Amino acid sequence: MKTWLSARPLPNFDTIYALLRIVTGLFMAFHGWEVFNATQMADNAKWLTDLHFPAPALMSYLGKGAEFASGILLTIGLFTRFATIPMILTMLGVAFGMGHGKVWYEDQHPFMFVLLGVLFLSGGAGKWSADAGVEK
Repeated sequence: MKTWLSARPLPNFDTIYALLRIVTGLFMAFHGWEVFNATQMADNAKWLTDLHFPAPALMSYLGKGAEFASGILLTIGLFTRFATIPMILTMLGVAFGMGHGKVWYEDQHPFMFVLLGVLFLSGGAGKWSADAGVEK
């Protein structure tokens, strides 16, 4: 009981943190996978045109590319702090630019990814990551 009331992390924190990072990375990569679908990207660019985004086709590819690349890097835990920056910026764009400030946007939760990005930006990749192997 003393462990549960302590401010210290639980003994299995490294594993839980790694699972959270990996799952977040897989979700981001899944959302970014659309970058390989020309029809979907054209639809995204049209949507951004309707929302009056500048350079909608470019912004569509940048956003989906950032989601995909950040997701892959987060999943393996490589360059984690750098990978979270485009993820955070993209998800802020989705939440506040496309979603007009709705942090729970339709069936997606872009602001949750912003918060997770801040967690991984401040906490790094953790013990079970490629970044941890580079540090040795």
